[in-house]
Amino acid sequence: MSENPFASRDVQTGRLDQDVYDANFDDLHAPLSQHEAQVESDRCYFCYDAPCQTACPTSIDIPLFIRQISAENPTGAAKTILQENIMGGMCARVCPTETLCEEVCVREEAEGKPVKIGELQRFATDHLMATTKEHPFKRAPETGKRVAVVGAGPAGLSCAHRLAMHGHNVVVLEAKGKPGGLNEHGIAAYKTTHNFAQLEVEFIMGIGGITTKFDSPLGEAVSINQLRDEFDAVFIGIGMGNTNALNLDGEEAEGCEDAVDYIEKLRQTDDLSSLPVGRDVVVIGGGMTAIDIAIQTKLLGAENVTIAYRRGQEAMNASLYEQELAQTHGVTIRHWLQPSALITNDSGQISGIELEYTAQANGKLEGTGEKVKLKADQVFKAIGQKFDSSVLSDAGIELEAGRIKIAEDGKTSLAKVWAGGDCVAGGEDLTVASVEDGKVAAESIHAFLSR
Repeated sequence: MSENPFASRDVQTGRLDQDVYDANFDDLHAPLSQHEAQVESDRCYFCYDAPCQTACPTSIDIPLFIRQISAENPTGAAKTILQENIMGGMCARVCPTETLCEEVCVREEAEGKPVKIGELQRFATDHLMATTKEHPFKRAPETGKRVAVVGAGPAGLSCAHRLAMHGHNVVVLEAKGKPGGLNEHGIAAYKTTHNFAQLEVEFIMGIGGITTKFDSPLGEAVSINQLRDEFDAVFIGIGMGNTNALNLDGEEAEGCEDAVDYIEKLRQTDDLSSLPVGRDVVVIGGGMTAIDIAIQTKLLGAENVTIAYRRGQEAMNASLYEQELAQTHGVTIRHWLQPSALITNDSGQISGIELEYTAQANGKLEGTGEKVKLKADQVFKAIGQKFDSSVLSDAGIELEAGRIKIAEDGKTSLAKVWAGGDCVAGGEDLTVASVEDGKVAAESIHAFLSR
Protein backbone atom coordinates (compact mmCIF):
# COMPACT_ATOMS: atom_id res chain seq x y z
CA MET A 1 0.00 0.00 0.00
CA SER A 2 1.41 3.40 -0.98
CA GLU A 3 2.15 5.98 1.72
CA ASN A 4 -0.50 8.64 2.33
CA PRO A 5 0.89 11.80 0.64
CA PHE A 6 -1.06 14.00 3.07
CA ALA A 7 0.22 12.39 6.26
CA SER A 8 3.33 14.54 6.60
CA ARG A 9 3.64 18.31 7.00
CA ASP A 10 6.67 20.52 6.53
CA VAL A 11 6.52 24.00 8.08
CA GLN A 12 9.80 25.58 9.13
CA THR A 13 11.41 28.85 10.10
CA GLY A 14 14.77 29.95 8.76
CA ARG A 15 14.57 28.22 5.39
CA LEU A 16 17.02 30.71 3.85
CA ASP A 17 20.29 32.42 4.69
CA GLN A 18 20.05 36.01 5.94
CA ASP A 19 21.63 37.49 2.82
CA VAL A 20 18.98 35.74 0.72
CA TYR A 21 16.19 37.20 2.86
CA ASP A 22 17.74 40.65 2.46
CA ALA A 23 17.93 40.30 -1.31
CA ASN A 24 14.44 38.82 -1.63
CA PHE A 25 12.78 41.63 0.31
CA ASP A 26 14.74 44.48 -1.18
CA ASP A 27 13.01 47.18 -3.25
CA LEU A 28 10.89 45.70 -6.03
CA HIS A 29 11.93 48.56 -8.32
CA ALA A 30 15.15 50.47 -7.83
CA PRO A 31 14.34 54.22 -7.73
CA LEU A 32 15.16 56.28 -10.79
CA SER A 33 18.40 58.20 -10.75
CA GLN A 34 18.45 61.90 -11.62
CA HIS A 35 19.56 61.08 -15.16
CA GLU A 36 16.99 58.32 -15.61
CA ALA A 37 14.20 60.60 -14.37
CA GLN A 38 15.32 63.30 -16.78
CA VAL A 39 15.34 60.93 -19.74
CA GLU A 40 11.97 59.42 -18.80
CA SER A 41 10.30 62.79 -18.25
CA ASP A 42 11.39 63.85 -21.74
CA ARG A 43 9.27 61.00 -23.17
CA CYS A 44 6.07 62.70 -22.00
CA TYR A 45 4.03 64.59 -24.62
CA PHE A 46 2.55 66.86 -21.89
CA CYS A 47 -0.89 66.30 -23.35
CA TYR A 48 -3.55 68.94 -23.03
CA ASP A 49 -6.63 67.40 -21.34
CA ALA A 50 -4.36 64.44 -20.56
CA PRO A 51 -6.04 61.01 -20.23
CA CYS A 52 -3.57 60.05 -17.49
CA GLN A 53 -4.83 62.84 -15.25
CA THR A 54 -8.43 61.84 -15.87
CA ALA A 55 -7.59 58.24 -14.93
CA CYS A 56 -5.96 59.26 -11.64
CA PRO A 57 -8.46 58.91 -8.76
CA THR A 58 -6.89 61.94 -7.04
CA SER A 59 -6.68 64.03 -10.27
CA ILE A 60 -2.97 64.81 -9.98
CA ASP A 61 -1.83 67.15 -12.77
CA ILE A 62 0.50 64.53 -14.21
CA PRO A 63 1.72 66.48 -17.28
CA LEU A 64 2.62 69.42 -15.02
CA PHE A 65 4.63 67.43 -12.50
CA ILE A 66 6.48 65.58 -15.25
CA ARG A 67 7.25 68.90 -16.97
CA GLN A 68 8.62 70.18 -13.65
CA ILE A 69 10.91 67.14 -13.40
CA SER A 70 12.02 67.77 -16.98
CA ALA A 71 12.80 71.37 -15.96
CA GLU A 72 14.96 70.04 -13.09
CA ASN A 73 12.45 71.09 -10.43
CA PRO A 74 11.62 67.84 -8.57
CA THR A 75 10.60 69.77 -5.43
CA GLY A 76 7.97 71.66 -7.40
CA ALA A 77 6.87 68.39 -9.00
CA ALA A 78 6.41 66.83 -5.55
CA LYS A 79 4.30 69.76 -4.38
CA THR A 80 2.09 69.39 -7.46
CA ILE A 81 1.59 65.72 -6.59
CA LEU A 82 1.07 66.19 -2.86
CA GLN A 83 -1.43 69.00 -3.33
CA GLU A 84 -3.86 66.40 -4.64
CA ASN A 85 -2.49 63.24 -3.00
CA ILE A 86 -0.68 63.71 0.29
CA MET A 87 0.31 60.02 0.17
CA GLY A 88 1.85 60.37 -3.28
CA GLY A 89 5.02 58.61 -2.15
CA MET A 90 3.20 55.44 -1.09
CA CYS A 91 0.87 55.50 -4.08
CA ALA A 92 3.92 55.73 -6.36
CA ARG A 93 5.00 52.40 -4.88
CA VAL A 94 1.72 50.48 -4.61
CA CYS A 95 -0.78 52.12 -6.97
CA PRO A 96 -1.71 49.87 -9.94
CA THR A 97 -0.58 52.47 -12.46
CA GLU A 98 -0.70 49.79 -15.14
CA THR A 99 -4.50 49.85 -14.93
CA LEU A 100 -4.90 53.58 -14.23
CA CYS A 101 -2.74 56.45 -15.52
CA GLU A 102 -0.18 54.41 -17.46
CA GLU A 103 -2.83 52.26 -19.13
CA VAL A 104 -4.25 55.33 -20.91
CA CYS A 105 -0.90 57.03 -21.59
CA VAL A 106 -0.68 58.12 -25.23
CA ARG A 107 2.65 56.32 -25.56
CA GLU A 108 1.05 53.12 -24.26
CA GLU A 109 -1.64 53.44 -26.91
CA ALA A 110 0.88 54.12 -29.68
CA GLU A 111 3.92 52.06 -28.66
CA GLY A 112 2.91 49.72 -25.85
CA LYS A 113 5.43 51.49 -23.63
CA PRO A 114 3.89 54.16 -21.39
CA VAL A 115 5.76 56.91 -19.62
CA LYS A 116 6.80 55.55 -16.22
CA ILE A 117 4.45 57.84 -14.32
CA GLY A 118 4.59 55.91 -11.06
CA GLU A 119 8.38 55.84 -10.97
CA LEU A 120 8.58 59.54 -11.81
CA GLN A 121 6.11 60.27 -9.03
CA ARG A 122 8.30 58.34 -6.61
CA PHE A 123 11.40 60.20 -7.81
CA ALA A 124 9.80 63.57 -7.06
CA THR A 125 8.21 62.73 -3.70
CA ASP A 126 11.30 60.88 -2.45
CA HIS A 127 13.41 63.90 -3.39
CA LEU A 128 11.21 66.27 -1.41
CA MET A 129 11.06 64.05 1.67
CA ALA A 130 14.85 63.60 1.62
CA THR A 131 15.79 67.24 1.05
CA THR A 132 13.07 69.45 2.54
CA LYS A 133 13.01 70.01 6.28
CA GLU A 134 9.84 72.10 6.37
CA HIS A 135 6.43 70.71 5.55
CA PRO A 136 5.44 71.82 2.02
CA PHE A 137 2.02 73.06 3.17
CA LYS A 138 1.21 75.65 5.83
CA ARG A 139 -1.70 75.58 8.24
CA ALA A 140 -4.40 78.20 8.02
CA PRO A 141 -5.08 80.18 11.21
CA GLU A 142 -6.59 78.13 14.04
CA THR A 143 -10.36 77.80 13.75
CA GLY A 144 -10.99 76.42 17.21
CA LYS A 145 -12.92 73.51 15.69
CA ARG A 146 -12.13 69.92 16.65
CA VAL A 147 -12.61 66.89 14.41
CA ALA A 148 -12.31 63.21 15.34
CA VAL A 149 -10.87 60.93 12.67
CA VAL A 150 -11.43 57.24 13.37
CA GLY A 151 -8.72 55.16 11.71
CA ALA A 152 -5.12 56.06 10.86
CA GLY A 153 -5.14 54.44 7.43
CA PRO A 154 -4.94 56.21 4.06
CA ALA A 155 -8.46 57.67 4.22
CA GLY A 156 -8.09 58.87 7.80
CA LEU A 157 -4.62 60.34 7.37
CA SER A 158 -5.60 62.09 4.15
CA CYS A 159 -8.67 63.58 5.83
CA ALA A 160 -6.69 64.60 8.93
CA HIS A 161 -4.00 66.33 6.89
CA ARG A 162 -6.44 68.35 4.79
CA LEU A 163 -8.44 69.38 7.87
CA ALA A 164 -5.27 70.42 9.69
CA MET A 165 -4.23 72.45 6.65
CA HIS A 166 -7.54 74.33 6.96
CA GLY A 167 -6.72 75.20 10.57
CA HIS A 168 -8.85 72.66 12.40
CA ASN A 169 -7.51 70.55 15.25
CA VAL A 170 -7.70 66.82 14.57
CA VAL A 171 -7.60 63.83 16.90
CA VAL A 172 -6.95 60.52 15.12
CA LEU A 173 -8.14 57.42 16.97
CA GLU A 174 -6.44 54.20 15.82
CA ALA A 175 -7.35 50.67 16.91
CA LYS A 176 -3.81 49.34 16.52
CA GLY A 177 -0.64 50.50 18.24
CA LYS A 178 0.82 51.95 15.05
CA PRO A 179 -0.55 54.25 12.31
CA GLY A 180 -0.67 53.60 8.59
CA GLY A 181 -3.52 51.13 8.13
CA LEU A 182 -2.94 48.60 5.36
CA ASN A 183 0.01 50.66 4.10
CA GLU A 184 1.80 49.66 7.29
CA HIS A 185 0.20 46.32 8.05
CA GLY A 186 -1.10 44.81 4.83
CA ILE A 187 0.98 45.66 1.75
CA ALA A 188 3.79 43.43 0.52
CA ALA A 189 7.06 44.20 2.26
CA TYR A 190 9.07 44.33 -0.98
CA LYS A 191 6.87 47.24 -2.18
CA THR A 192 7.43 49.47 0.84
CA THR A 193 10.97 48.95 2.07
CA HIS A 194 13.08 50.87 4.59
CA ASN A 195 10.13 51.71 6.88
CA PHE A 196 8.67 54.05 4.27
CA ALA A 197 5.09 53.74 5.56
CA GLN A 198 6.06 55.25 8.93
CA LEU A 199 8.30 57.88 7.34
CA GLU A 200 5.34 59.02 5.27
CA VAL A 201 3.09 59.16 8.34
CA GLU A 202 5.67 61.34 10.11
CA PHE A 203 5.81 63.57 7.03
CA ILE A 204 2.01 63.94 6.97
CA MET A 205 1.88 64.73 10.70
CA GLY A 206 4.53 67.39 10.15
CA ILE A 207 1.88 69.91 9.20
CA GLY A 208 0.86 70.14 12.87
CA GLY A 209 -2.54 70.25 14.47
CA ILE A 210 -2.92 66.45 14.51
CA THR A 211 -2.70 64.24 17.58
CA THR A 212 -3.08 60.45 17.62
CA LYS A 213 -4.53 58.08 20.18
CA PHE A 214 -3.56 54.44 19.67
CA ASP A 215 -5.22 51.26 20.95
CA SER A 216 -8.58 53.01 20.64
CA PRO A 217 -10.89 50.71 18.66
CA LEU A 218 -14.30 52.02 17.70
CA GLY A 219 -17.04 50.21 19.59
CA GLU A 220 -14.74 49.40 22.51
CA ALA A 221 -12.70 52.40 23.58
CA VAL A 222 -15.14 54.91 22.12
CA SER A 223 -18.50 55.10 20.34
CA ILE A 224 -19.71 57.26 17.46
CA ASN A 225 -22.23 59.01 19.69
CA GLN A 226 -19.53 59.86 22.23
CA LEU A 227 -17.42 61.36 19.48
CA ARG A 228 -20.36 63.36 18.12
CA ASP A 229 -20.87 64.83 21.58
CA GLU A 230 -17.20 65.70 22.07
CA PHE A 231 -16.20 66.91 18.60
CA ASP A 232 -17.56 69.30 15.98
CA ALA A 233 -17.39 66.61 13.29
CA VAL A 234 -16.39 62.95 12.89
CA PHE A 235 -14.77 61.06 10.01
CA ILE A 236 -14.86 57.25 9.90
CA GLY A 237 -12.09 55.50 7.97
CA ILE A 238 -11.80 52.14 9.71
CA GLY A 239 -11.33 49.88 6.69
CA MET A 240 -12.86 46.43 6.54
CA GLY A 241 -11.35 44.45 9.38
CA ASN A 242 -12.57 40.87 9.02
CA THR A 243 -11.38 38.32 6.46
CA ASN A 244 -14.08 36.31 4.69
CA ALA A 245 -14.23 32.65 5.70
CA LEU A 246 -13.94 29.59 3.46
CA ASN A 247 -16.85 28.02 5.38
CA LEU A 248 -15.21 24.59 5.35
CA ASP A 249 -14.76 22.04 8.12
CA GLY A 250 -11.30 22.27 9.63
CA GLU A 251 -10.92 25.98 8.97
CA GLU A 252 -9.71 26.48 12.53
CA ALA A 253 -6.94 23.90 12.12
CA GLU A 254 -3.31 24.89 12.40
CA GLY A 255 -2.08 25.92 8.96
CA CYS A 256 -5.28 27.53 7.67
CA GLU A 257 -4.43 31.21 7.97
CA ASP A 258 -5.69 34.68 7.09
CA ALA A 259 -3.39 36.15 4.47
CA VAL A 260 -3.76 39.68 5.87
CA ASP A 261 -2.78 38.55 9.37
CA TYR A 262 0.31 36.76 8.08
CA ILE A 263 1.36 39.74 5.97
CA GLU A 264 1.00 41.95 9.05
CA LYS A 265 3.30 39.67 11.03
CA LEU A 266 5.77 39.75 8.16
CA ARG A 267 5.62 43.54 7.95
CA GLN A 268 6.16 44.00 11.68
CA THR A 269 8.91 41.46 12.32
CA ASP A 270 12.57 42.41 12.56
CA ASP A 271 13.60 38.84 11.76
CA LEU A 272 12.18 37.28 8.59
CA SER A 273 13.80 33.96 9.47
CA SER A 274 11.43 33.68 12.47
CA LEU A 275 8.35 33.34 10.26
CA PRO A 276 7.17 29.75 9.76
CA VAL A 277 6.51 28.87 6.12
CA GLY A 278 5.49 25.61 4.51
CA ARG A 279 7.20 23.71 1.74
CA ASP A 280 3.86 23.56 -0.11
CA VAL A 281 1.54 26.58 0.07
CA VAL A 282 -1.91 27.09 -1.45
CA VAL A 283 -3.53 30.53 -1.61
CA ILE A 284 -7.27 30.92 -2.17
CA GLY A 285 -8.24 34.15 -3.94
CA GLY A 286 -7.63 36.29 -7.00
CA GLY A 287 -6.90 39.80 -5.75
CA MET A 288 -3.87 41.79 -4.69
CA THR A 289 -3.71 40.16 -1.26
CA ALA A 290 -3.56 36.72 -2.88
CA ILE A 291 -0.68 37.85 -5.08
CA ASP A 292 1.13 39.50 -2.17
CA ILE A 293 0.95 36.50 0.16
CA ALA A 294 1.87 34.08 -2.62
CA ILE A 295 4.99 35.99 -3.65
CA GLN A 296 6.07 36.61 -0.08
CA THR A 297 5.80 32.99 1.01
CA LYS A 298 7.86 32.11 -2.05
CA LEU A 299 10.44 34.70 -1.01
CA LEU A 300 10.47 33.19 2.49
CA GLY A 301 11.53 29.85 1.07
CA ALA A 302 8.37 27.94 0.15
CA GLU A 303 9.11 25.54 -2.71
CA ASN A 304 5.67 25.19 -4.26
CA VAL A 305 3.15 28.05 -4.10
CA THR A 306 -0.18 27.80 -5.90
CA ILE A 307 -2.94 30.38 -6.21
CA ALA A 308 -6.35 28.81 -6.77
CA TYR A 309 -9.02 31.11 -8.17
CA ARG A 310 -12.61 30.12 -8.83
CA ARG A 311 -13.03 32.05 -12.10
CA GLY A 312 -10.94 32.77 -15.21
CA GLN A 313 -7.91 35.01 -15.52
CA GLU A 314 -9.90 37.93 -16.90
CA ALA A 315 -12.02 38.05 -13.74
CA MET A 316 -9.09 38.30 -11.31
CA ASN A 317 -8.96 41.58 -9.37
CA ALA A 318 -5.17 41.50 -9.48
CA SER A 319 -3.87 43.20 -12.61
CA LEU A 320 -2.14 41.28 -15.38
CA TYR A 321 1.11 42.91 -14.30
CA GLU A 322 0.70 41.59 -10.75
CA GLN A 323 -0.23 38.14 -12.04
CA GLU A 324 2.90 38.10 -14.20
CA LEU A 325 4.95 39.29 -11.23
CA ALA A 326 3.75 36.28 -9.25
CA GLN A 327 4.53 33.91 -12.08
CA THR A 328 8.05 35.31 -12.54
CA HIS A 329 8.60 34.57 -8.84
CA GLY A 330 7.66 30.94 -9.43
CA VAL A 331 4.05 31.07 -8.26
CA THR A 332 1.57 28.83 -10.11
CA ILE A 333 -1.86 30.37 -10.80
CA ARG A 334 -4.68 27.90 -11.43
CA HIS A 335 -8.10 29.11 -12.55
CA TRP A 336 -11.60 27.64 -12.33
CA LEU A 337 -10.96 25.97 -8.97
CA GLN A 338 -12.77 26.51 -5.69
CA PRO A 339 -12.03 24.93 -2.28
CA SER A 340 -14.30 22.07 -1.31
CA ALA A 341 -12.51 20.48 1.67
CA LEU A 342 -9.50 20.95 3.92
CA ILE A 343 -7.31 17.92 4.57
CA THR A 344 -5.66 17.43 7.96
CA ASN A 345 -3.09 14.97 9.24
CA ASP A 346 -3.32 12.76 12.33
CA SER A 347 -2.35 15.73 14.51
CA GLY A 348 -5.24 17.81 13.18
CA GLN A 349 -2.99 20.15 11.20
CA ILE A 350 -3.56 21.27 7.61
CA SER A 351 -1.71 19.00 5.20
CA GLY A 352 -3.68 19.41 1.99
CA ILE A 353 -6.72 20.85 0.27
CA GLU A 354 -9.38 19.47 -2.04
CA LEU A 355 -10.49 21.76 -4.86
CA GLU A 356 -13.45 21.47 -7.20
CA TYR A 357 -13.33 22.56 -10.82
CA THR A 358 -15.88 25.26 -11.68
CA ALA A 359 -17.61 26.46 -14.83
CA GLN A 360 -19.79 29.37 -15.86
CA ALA A 361 -23.29 28.21 -16.78
CA ASN A 362 -26.08 30.66 -17.68
CA GLY A 363 -24.21 33.46 -15.97
CA LYS A 364 -23.80 31.49 -12.76
CA LEU A 365 -20.65 29.91 -11.35
CA GLU A 366 -21.15 26.24 -10.59
CA GLY A 367 -19.05 23.33 -9.41
CA THR A 368 -18.56 20.59 -11.98
CA GLY A 369 -18.16 17.78 -9.49
CA GLU A 370 -14.61 17.03 -10.71
CA LYS A 371 -12.10 17.45 -7.92
CA VAL A 372 -8.36 17.57 -7.36
CA LYS A 373 -6.27 17.33 -4.20
CA LEU A 374 -3.13 19.39 -3.57
CA LYS A 375 -0.60 18.95 -0.81
CA ALA A 376 -0.56 22.06 1.37
CA ASP A 377 1.33 22.71 4.57
CA GLN A 378 -0.38 26.09 4.73
CA VAL A 379 -3.62 27.33 3.17
CA PHE A 380 -4.03 31.10 3.06
CA LYS A 381 -7.43 32.76 2.83
CA ALA A 382 -7.33 35.82 0.57
CA ILE A 383 -10.94 35.99 -0.56
CA GLY A 384 -11.66 39.53 0.54
CA GLN A 385 -12.65 41.23 3.74
CA LYS A 386 -15.98 42.22 5.24
CA PHE A 387 -17.02 45.22 7.24
CA ASP A 388 -17.96 44.76 10.89
CA SER A 389 -20.99 47.01 11.16
CA SER A 390 -21.54 46.12 14.83
CA VAL A 391 -19.13 48.93 15.80
CA LEU A 392 -21.73 51.38 14.50
CA SER A 393 -24.71 49.79 16.23
CA ASP A 394 -25.10 52.61 18.76
CA ALA A 395 -25.30 55.29 16.08
CA GLY A 396 -27.81 53.96 13.56
CA ILE A 397 -25.80 54.92 10.49
CA GLU A 398 -27.45 53.79 7.27
CA LEU A 399 -25.68 50.95 5.47
CA GLU A 400 -25.65 49.83 1.85
CA ALA A 401 -24.53 46.33 0.83
CA GLY A 402 -23.16 45.85 4.34
CA ARG A 403 -21.00 48.98 4.32
CA ILE A 404 -21.52 52.64 5.25
CA LYS A 405 -23.73 54.52 2.82
CA ILE A 406 -22.35 57.95 1.90
CA ALA A 407 -23.16 60.85 -0.38
CA GLU A 408 -20.67 62.08 -3.01
CA ASP A 409 -19.00 64.31 -0.44
CA GLY A 410 -18.61 61.47 2.08
CA LYS A 411 -21.52 62.52 4.27
CA THR A 412 -23.30 59.69 6.08
CA SER A 413 -26.94 59.56 7.13
CA LEU A 414 -25.92 60.75 10.60
CA ALA A 415 -25.45 64.44 11.35
CA LYS A 416 -21.82 65.56 11.79
CA VAL A 417 -20.47 62.22 10.53
CA TRP A 418 -18.56 61.53 7.31
CA ALA A 419 -16.84 58.33 6.11
CA GLY A 420 -14.47 57.09 3.42
CA GLY A 421 -12.13 54.31 2.32
CA ASP A 422 -12.81 50.59 2.23
CA CYS A 423 -15.54 50.78 4.90
CA VAL A 424 -17.96 52.68 2.63
CA ALA A 425 -20.27 51.24 0.00
CA GLY A 426 -18.44 51.18 -3.32
CA GLY A 427 -14.99 51.39 -1.70
CA GLU A 428 -12.35 50.35 -4.24
CA ASP A 429 -9.73 48.69 -2.02
CA LEU A 430 -7.03 51.02 -3.37
CA THR A 431 -4.79 53.33 -1.34
CA VAL A 432 -5.21 56.10 -3.89
CA ALA A 433 -9.02 55.82 -3.81
CA SER A 434 -9.02 55.98 -0.01
CA VAL A 435 -6.79 59.06 -0.08
CA GLU A 436 -9.27 60.76 -2.41
CA ASP A 437 -12.19 59.81 -0.14
CA GLY A 438 -10.43 61.38 2.83
CA LYS A 439 -9.60 64.55 0.90
CA VAL A 440 -13.14 64.97 -0.45
CA ALA A 441 -14.69 64.40 2.98
CA ALA A 442 -12.28 66.87 4.58
CA GLU A 443 -13.32 69.59 2.16
CA SER A 444 -16.98 68.87 2.93
CA ILE A 445 -16.31 68.92 6.67
CA HIS A 446 -14.40 72.20 6.30
CA ALA A 447 -17.33 73.77 4.44
CA PHE A 448 -19.68 72.53 7.17
CA LEU A 449 -17.49 73.96 9.97
CA SER A 450 -17.06 77.26 8.14
CA ARG A 451 -20.77 78.05 8.02
